[in-house]
Amino acid sequence: METLKVLIVDDEAGIRTGIHRVLQNYTVSFPFYEDDFDFEIIDAETGEEAISIIDNDKVDIILLDNKLPGIEGIEVLEYINRMKTDVAVMMITSHASIELAVKATNNGAYNFIPKPFSAQDIKSAIESITKHLFLKRMTQRMKAEAKQVRFKFLSVLSHELKSPINAVEGYLRIMKDKQAGDDIGAYEKMIDRSLTRLDAMRGLIMDMLDFTKIESGTKSRSLVDLDIVEIARLSVDSIYPVAIQKNIKIISDFPENLITKADTGEIEIIFNNLLSNAVKYNKENGTVTFTIHCEKESLFFEVEDTGIGMNEEECSMLFNEFTRIKTDKTKNISGSGLGLSIMKRVIDLNKGKVTVGSKPDAGSRFTVELPL
Repeated sequence: METLKVLIVDDEAGIRTGIHRVLQNYTVSFPFYEDDFDFEIIDAETGEEAISIIDNDKVDIILLDNKLPGIEGIEVLEYINRMKTDVAVMMITSHASIELAVKATNNGAYNFIPKPFSAQDIKSAIESITKHLFLKRMTQRMKAEAKQVRFKFLSVLSHELKSPINAVEGYLRIMKDKQAGDDIGAYEKMIDRSLTRLDAMRGLIMDMLDFTKIESGTKSRSLVDLDIVEIARLSVDSIYPVAIQKNIKIISDFPENLITKADTGEIEIIFNNLLSNAVKYNKENGTVTFTIHCEKESLFFEVEDTGIGMNEEECSMLFNEFTRIKTDKTKNISGSGLGLSIMKRVIDLNKGKVTVGSKPDAGSRFTVELPL
Protein backbone atom coordinates (compact mmCIF):
# COMPACT_ATOMS: atom_id res chain seq x y z
CA MET A 1 0.00 0.00 0.00
CA GLU A 2 1.30 3.45 -0.93
CA THR A 3 0.07 6.40 1.14
CA LEU A 4 -0.59 9.84 -0.33
CA LYS A 5 -0.88 12.86 1.96
CA VAL A 6 -4.01 14.96 1.31
CA LEU A 7 -4.26 18.52 2.62
CA ILE A 8 -7.79 19.88 2.98
CA VAL A 9 -7.80 23.69 3.01
CA ASP A 10 -11.26 24.94 3.99
CA ASP A 11 -12.54 27.24 6.72
CA GLU A 12 -15.72 25.16 7.19
CA ALA A 13 -15.16 22.48 9.84
CA GLY A 14 -18.06 20.42 8.46
CA ILE A 15 -16.46 20.21 5.03
CA ARG A 16 -13.15 19.07 6.49
CA THR A 17 -14.79 16.48 8.76
CA GLY A 18 -16.93 15.15 5.92
CA ILE A 19 -13.93 14.66 3.61
CA HIS A 20 -12.03 12.99 6.46
CA ARG A 21 -14.88 10.53 6.93
CA VAL A 22 -15.09 9.72 3.21
CA LEU A 23 -11.37 9.14 2.68
CA GLN A 24 -10.29 7.45 5.92
CA ASN A 25 -10.81 3.91 4.57
CA TYR A 26 -10.85 4.70 0.84
CA THR A 27 -8.25 3.27 -1.58
CA VAL A 28 -7.49 3.78 -5.26
CA SER A 29 -6.05 0.98 -7.37
CA PHE A 30 -4.53 0.67 -10.85
CA PRO A 31 -4.95 -2.51 -12.92
CA PHE A 32 -1.27 -2.29 -14.03
CA TYR A 33 0.25 -1.26 -10.67
CA GLU A 34 0.86 -3.62 -7.78
CA ASP A 35 0.20 -1.25 -4.86
CA ASP A 36 -3.07 0.44 -3.99
CA PHE A 37 -3.10 4.04 -2.76
CA ASP A 38 -4.61 5.06 0.56
CA PHE A 39 -4.69 8.53 2.08
CA GLU A 40 -3.41 10.37 5.13
CA ILE A 41 -5.52 13.50 5.78
CA ILE A 42 -4.33 16.80 7.28
CA ASP A 43 -6.25 20.09 7.64
CA ALA A 44 -5.76 23.81 7.29
CA GLU A 45 -8.39 26.49 8.01
CA THR A 46 -6.61 29.36 6.25
CA GLY A 47 -4.40 29.99 3.24
CA GLU A 48 -1.56 31.12 5.50
CA GLU A 49 -1.73 27.85 7.47
CA ALA A 50 -1.78 25.88 4.19
CA ILE A 51 1.38 27.61 2.93
CA SER A 52 3.14 26.86 6.22
CA ILE A 53 2.24 23.16 5.89
CA ILE A 54 3.33 23.06 2.23
CA ASP A 55 6.68 24.63 3.15
CA ASN A 56 7.35 22.19 5.99
CA ASP A 57 5.69 18.94 4.97
CA LYS A 58 5.51 16.64 1.94
CA VAL A 59 1.99 16.98 0.56
CA ASP A 60 0.75 15.07 -2.49
CA ILE A 61 -2.82 16.32 -3.04
CA ILE A 62 -4.51 19.56 -1.97
CA LEU A 63 -8.26 20.12 -1.87
CA LEU A 64 -8.27 23.91 -1.85
CA ASP A 65 -11.26 26.16 -1.10
CA ASN A 66 -11.04 29.54 -2.82
CA LYS A 67 -13.03 31.63 -0.30
CA LEU A 68 -10.80 31.64 2.75
CA PRO A 69 -10.24 34.17 5.56
CA GLY A 70 -7.05 36.08 4.87
CA ILE A 71 -5.40 35.15 1.56
CA GLU A 72 -7.68 33.35 -0.89
CA GLY A 73 -7.22 29.90 -2.35
CA ILE A 74 -6.15 31.24 -5.73
CA GLU A 75 -3.26 33.05 -4.04
CA VAL A 76 -2.20 29.79 -2.37
CA LEU A 77 -2.34 28.15 -5.80
CA GLU A 78 -0.19 30.93 -7.28
CA TYR A 79 2.33 30.39 -4.47
CA ILE A 80 2.44 26.62 -5.17
CA ASN A 81 2.99 27.32 -8.87
CA ARG A 82 5.70 29.87 -8.15
CA MET A 83 7.55 27.46 -5.84
CA LYS A 84 7.17 24.60 -8.40
CA THR A 85 5.94 22.28 -5.67
CA ASP A 86 5.22 18.71 -6.79
CA VAL A 87 1.61 18.59 -5.71
CA ALA A 88 -1.78 18.10 -7.43
CA VAL A 89 -4.42 20.71 -6.58
CA MET A 90 -8.21 20.40 -6.79
CA MET A 91 -10.14 23.66 -6.19
CA ILE A 92 -13.25 23.58 -3.98
CA THR A 93 -15.63 26.46 -4.58
CA SER A 94 -19.26 27.52 -4.42
CA HIS A 95 -18.97 30.18 -7.12
CA ALA A 96 -16.60 29.14 -9.89
CA SER A 97 -16.56 31.98 -12.39
CA ILE A 98 -14.96 31.66 -15.82
CA GLU A 99 -12.29 34.14 -14.74
CA LEU A 100 -11.45 32.04 -11.65
CA ALA A 101 -11.43 28.83 -13.68
CA VAL A 102 -9.00 30.27 -16.23
CA LYS A 103 -6.75 31.74 -13.54
CA ALA A 104 -6.73 28.51 -11.53
CA THR A 105 -6.02 26.36 -14.59
CA ASN A 106 -3.18 28.64 -15.67
CA ASN A 107 -1.67 28.19 -12.22
CA GLY A 108 -1.80 24.42 -12.41
CA ALA A 109 -5.13 23.46 -10.80
CA TYR A 110 -6.16 20.00 -11.97
CA ASN A 111 -9.94 20.47 -11.62
CA PHE A 112 -12.82 21.89 -9.56
CA ILE A 113 -15.21 20.36 -7.04
CA PRO A 114 -18.35 22.49 -6.75
CA LYS A 115 -20.10 22.86 -3.38
CA PRO A 116 -22.23 21.16 -2.20
CA PHE A 117 -20.78 17.77 -3.06
CA SER A 118 -21.57 14.16 -2.17
CA ALA A 119 -19.31 11.41 -0.83
CA GLN A 120 -19.24 9.89 -4.30
CA ASP A 121 -18.18 13.24 -5.80
CA ILE A 122 -15.19 13.31 -3.44
CA LYS A 123 -14.26 9.69 -4.17
CA SER A 124 -14.45 10.24 -7.93
CA ALA A 125 -12.41 13.44 -7.67
CA ILE A 126 -9.75 11.77 -5.50
CA GLU A 127 -9.52 8.76 -7.81
CA SER A 128 -9.10 11.04 -10.82
CA ILE A 129 -6.47 13.29 -9.25
CA THR A 130 -4.57 10.30 -7.79
CA LYS A 131 -4.25 8.70 -11.24
CA HIS A 132 -3.26 12.06 -12.71
CA LEU A 133 -0.56 12.52 -10.05
CA PHE A 134 0.72 8.96 -10.47
CA LEU A 135 1.04 9.28 -14.26
CA LYS A 136 2.65 12.72 -13.97
CA ARG A 137 5.27 11.45 -11.52
CA MET A 138 5.86 8.30 -13.55
CA THR A 139 6.45 10.45 -16.65
CA GLN A 140 8.86 12.69 -14.73
CA ARG A 141 10.72 9.64 -13.43
CA MET A 142 11.02 8.16 -16.92
CA LYS A 143 12.32 11.45 -18.29
CA ALA A 144 14.89 11.65 -15.48
CA GLU A 145 15.96 8.06 -16.13
CA ALA A 146 16.20 8.78 -19.86
CA LYS A 147 18.52 11.73 -19.12
CA GLN A 148 20.68 9.49 -16.94
CA VAL A 149 20.83 6.84 -19.66
CA ARG A 150 21.75 9.45 -22.29
CA PHE A 151 24.46 10.84 -20.01
CA LYS A 152 25.75 7.32 -19.37
CA PHE A 153 25.69 6.59 -23.09
CA LEU A 154 27.75 9.66 -23.87
CA SER A 155 30.16 9.02 -21.00
CA VAL A 156 30.75 5.40 -22.02
CA LEU A 157 30.94 6.28 -25.70
CA SER A 158 33.51 9.03 -25.16
CA HIS A 159 35.55 6.87 -22.78
CA GLU A 160 35.49 3.75 -24.98
CA LEU A 161 36.25 5.65 -28.20
CA LYS A 162 38.94 7.98 -26.87
CA SER A 163 41.53 5.27 -26.24
CA PRO A 164 41.36 3.52 -29.67
CA ILE A 165 41.21 6.87 -31.49
CA ASN A 166 44.37 7.99 -29.70
CA ALA A 167 46.06 4.67 -30.52
CA VAL A 168 45.14 4.79 -34.21
CA GLU A 169 46.20 8.44 -34.42
CA GLY A 170 49.55 7.55 -32.83
CA TYR A 171 50.18 4.75 -35.33
CA LEU A 172 49.25 7.01 -38.27
CA ARG A 173 51.65 9.73 -37.10
CA ILE A 174 54.47 7.17 -36.80
CA MET A 175 53.74 6.02 -40.36
CA LYS A 176 53.43 9.57 -41.66
CA ASP A 177 56.81 10.51 -40.19
CA LYS A 178 58.28 7.17 -41.42
CA GLN A 179 59.81 6.62 -37.99
CA ALA A 180 60.41 2.93 -38.80
CA GLY A 181 61.87 3.64 -42.26
CA ASP A 182 60.46 3.42 -45.78
CA ASP A 183 59.65 -0.31 -45.78
CA ILE A 184 55.86 -0.75 -45.50
CA GLY A 185 56.45 -4.16 -43.92
CA ALA A 186 57.88 -2.46 -40.83
CA TYR A 187 54.45 -0.98 -40.16
CA GLU A 188 52.41 -4.17 -40.60
CA LYS A 189 51.76 -4.72 -36.87
CA MET A 190 50.68 -1.08 -36.45
CA ILE A 191 48.27 -1.42 -39.37
CA ASP A 192 46.82 -4.66 -37.95
CA ARG A 193 46.41 -3.10 -34.50
CA SER A 194 44.74 -0.03 -36.02
CA LEU A 195 42.28 -2.20 -37.94
CA THR A 196 41.51 -4.17 -34.76
CA ARG A 197 40.87 -0.92 -32.87
CA LEU A 198 38.62 0.41 -35.64
CA ASP A 199 36.68 -2.85 -35.71
CA ALA A 200 36.10 -2.59 -31.94
CA MET A 201 34.88 1.01 -32.35
CA ARG A 202 32.48 -0.07 -35.10
CA GLY A 203 31.15 -2.81 -32.83
CA LEU A 204 30.61 -0.35 -29.99
CA ILE A 205 28.74 2.10 -32.22
CA MET A 206 26.52 -0.67 -33.64
CA ASP A 207 25.76 -1.93 -30.10
CA MET A 208 24.84 1.61 -29.05
CA LEU A 209 22.48 1.99 -32.02
CA ASP A 210 20.82 -1.40 -31.39
CA PHE A 211 20.39 -0.66 -27.69
CA THR A 212 18.93 2.80 -28.36
CA LYS A 213 16.43 1.44 -30.89
CA ILE A 214 15.25 -1.30 -28.54
CA GLU A 215 15.02 1.00 -25.50
CA SER A 216 13.11 3.69 -27.42
CA GLY A 217 10.74 1.18 -29.04
CA THR A 218 11.69 2.34 -32.55
CA LYS A 219 13.29 -0.93 -33.65
CA SER A 220 11.34 -2.29 -36.62
CA ARG A 221 10.44 -5.98 -36.51
CA SER A 222 9.65 -8.35 -39.37
CA LEU A 223 8.30 -11.68 -38.17
CA VAL A 224 8.55 -14.23 -40.98
CA ASP A 225 8.98 -17.98 -41.38
CA LEU A 226 12.72 -18.64 -41.33
CA ASP A 227 15.13 -21.53 -40.91
CA ILE A 228 16.80 -21.06 -37.51
CA VAL A 229 19.48 -23.64 -38.37
CA GLU A 230 20.56 -21.71 -41.47
CA ILE A 231 21.05 -18.54 -39.41
CA ALA A 232 22.96 -20.54 -36.77
CA ARG A 233 25.36 -21.89 -39.40
CA LEU A 234 25.97 -18.38 -40.75
CA SER A 235 26.71 -17.16 -37.22
CA VAL A 236 29.20 -19.98 -36.70
CA ASP A 237 30.88 -19.12 -40.02
CA SER A 238 31.18 -15.44 -39.03
CA ILE A 239 32.85 -16.21 -35.69
CA TYR A 240 35.10 -18.96 -37.07
CA PRO A 241 38.02 -16.66 -38.08
CA VAL A 242 38.19 -15.33 -34.51
CA ALA A 243 38.06 -18.84 -33.09
CA ILE A 244 40.97 -19.96 -35.30
CA GLN A 245 43.23 -17.30 -33.76
CA LYS A 246 42.86 -19.01 -30.34
CA ASN A 247 42.68 -22.53 -31.79
CA ILE A 248 39.14 -22.91 -30.44
CA LYS A 249 37.03 -25.75 -31.82
CA ILE A 250 33.35 -25.03 -32.47
CA ILE A 251 31.08 -28.10 -32.20
CA SER A 252 27.59 -27.71 -33.70
CA ASP A 253 24.66 -29.95 -32.82
CA PHE A 254 21.70 -28.85 -34.96
CA PRO A 255 18.71 -30.55 -36.55
CA GLU A 256 18.73 -30.56 -40.36
CA ASN A 257 16.39 -27.58 -40.44
CA LEU A 258 13.98 -25.85 -38.10
CA ILE A 259 11.35 -23.43 -39.42
CA THR A 260 9.71 -20.94 -37.06
CA LYS A 261 8.29 -17.42 -37.20
CA ALA A 262 10.82 -14.85 -35.97
CA ASP A 263 12.76 -11.70 -36.85
CA THR A 264 16.00 -12.57 -38.67
CA GLY A 265 17.97 -9.68 -37.15
CA GLU A 266 16.86 -10.57 -33.61
CA ILE A 267 17.90 -14.22 -33.98
CA GLU A 268 21.27 -13.07 -35.36
CA ILE A 269 21.75 -10.80 -32.32
CA ILE A 270 21.14 -13.77 -29.99
CA PHE A 271 23.45 -16.17 -31.84
CA ASN A 272 26.23 -13.64 -32.49
CA ASN A 273 26.37 -12.53 -28.85
CA LEU A 274 26.34 -16.08 -27.48
CA LEU A 275 29.08 -17.27 -29.83
CA SER A 276 31.18 -14.09 -29.63
CA ASN A 277 31.34 -14.26 -25.82
CA ALA A 278 31.99 -18.02 -25.84
CA VAL A 279 35.04 -17.45 -28.06
CA LYS A 280 36.28 -14.18 -26.50
CA TYR A 281 36.21 -15.50 -22.93
CA ASN A 282 37.49 -18.96 -23.80
CA LYS A 283 40.96 -20.36 -23.25
CA GLU A 284 43.53 -21.23 -25.89
CA ASN A 285 42.75 -24.64 -27.46
CA GLY A 286 39.29 -24.56 -25.93
CA THR A 287 35.93 -25.70 -27.32
CA VAL A 288 32.53 -24.12 -27.88
CA THR A 289 29.47 -26.38 -28.17
CA PHE A 290 26.42 -24.86 -29.88
CA THR A 291 23.20 -26.87 -29.59
CA ILE A 292 19.70 -26.23 -30.97
CA HIS A 293 16.72 -28.43 -30.07
CA CYS A 294 12.97 -28.33 -29.46
CA GLU A 295 10.99 -29.50 -26.45
CA LYS A 296 7.19 -29.36 -26.54
CA GLU A 297 6.30 -25.78 -27.43
CA SER A 298 9.75 -24.26 -26.84
CA LEU A 299 12.91 -23.75 -28.86
CA PHE A 300 16.25 -24.01 -27.03
CA PHE A 301 19.65 -22.56 -27.94
CA GLU A 302 22.58 -23.64 -25.76
CA VAL A 303 26.16 -22.39 -26.04
CA GLU A 304 28.70 -23.96 -23.71
CA ASP A 305 32.38 -23.01 -23.52
CA THR A 306 35.53 -24.15 -21.72
CA GLY A 307 36.50 -20.60 -20.82
CA ILE A 308 37.44 -18.58 -17.78
CA GLY A 309 33.95 -18.82 -16.23
CA MET A 310 32.35 -16.57 -13.61
CA ASN A 311 31.21 -16.65 -10.01
CA GLU A 312 27.56 -16.18 -8.93
CA GLU A 313 27.92 -12.44 -8.31
CA GLU A 314 29.40 -11.86 -11.77
CA CYS A 315 26.62 -13.94 -13.39
CA SER A 316 23.96 -11.82 -11.66
CA MET A 317 25.32 -8.63 -13.29
CA LEU A 318 25.74 -9.97 -16.83
CA PHE A 319 22.62 -8.51 -18.42
CA ASN A 320 22.93 -4.98 -17.00
CA GLU A 321 23.82 -2.40 -19.62
CA PHE A 322 27.46 -1.25 -19.73
CA THR A 323 28.45 -4.11 -17.45
CA ARG A 324 31.78 -5.78 -18.14
CA ILE A 325 33.32 -8.34 -15.81
CA LYS A 326 36.73 -6.86 -15.00
CA THR A 327 39.40 -9.26 -13.75
CA ASP A 328 43.03 -9.95 -14.59
CA LYS A 329 41.77 -12.51 -17.12
CA THR A 330 39.46 -10.08 -18.95
CA LYS A 331 41.44 -6.83 -18.88
CA ASN A 332 42.72 -7.28 -22.45
CA ILE A 333 39.34 -8.30 -23.89
CA SER A 334 37.50 -5.45 -25.65
CA GLY A 335 33.75 -4.93 -25.63
CA SER A 336 31.02 -2.34 -25.12
CA GLY A 337 29.34 -3.97 -22.13
CA LEU A 338 26.07 -3.82 -24.08
CA GLY A 339 25.99 -7.05 -26.06
CA LEU A 340 24.33 -9.30 -23.49
CA SER A 341 22.01 -6.49 -22.37
CA ILE A 342 20.82 -6.09 -25.97
CA MET A 343 20.45 -9.87 -26.30
CA LYS A 344 18.36 -10.03 -23.11
CA ARG A 345 16.00 -7.32 -24.39
CA VAL A 346 15.61 -9.14 -27.71
CA ILE A 347 14.79 -12.35 -25.83
CA ASP A 348 12.23 -10.43 -23.74
CA LEU A 349 10.69 -9.06 -26.96
CA ASN A 350 10.19 -12.66 -28.04
CA LYS A 351 8.68 -13.63 -24.65
CA GLY A 352 11.61 -15.92 -23.94
CA LYS A 353 14.14 -16.30 -21.14
CA VAL A 354 17.87 -16.82 -20.75
CA THR A 355 19.72 -18.66 -17.98
CA VAL A 356 23.42 -18.89 -17.19
CA GLY A 357 25.43 -21.58 -15.46
CA SER A 358 29.11 -20.90 -14.83
CA LYS A 359 32.06 -21.76 -12.62
CA PRO A 360 35.39 -19.92 -12.44
CA ASP A 361 38.02 -21.60 -14.65
CA ALA A 362 35.50 -24.28 -15.74
CA GLY A 363 33.50 -22.44 -18.40
CA SER A 364 29.96 -21.17 -18.89
CA ARG A 365 26.70 -22.37 -20.40
CA PHE A 366 24.05 -19.97 -21.73
CA THR A 367 20.58 -21.40 -22.41
CA VAL A 368 17.98 -19.41 -24.32
CA GLU A 369 14.37 -20.60 -24.41
CA LEU A 370 11.94 -19.10 -26.92
CA PRO A 371 8.29 -20.10 -27.46
CA LEU A 372 7.68 -21.66 -30.87
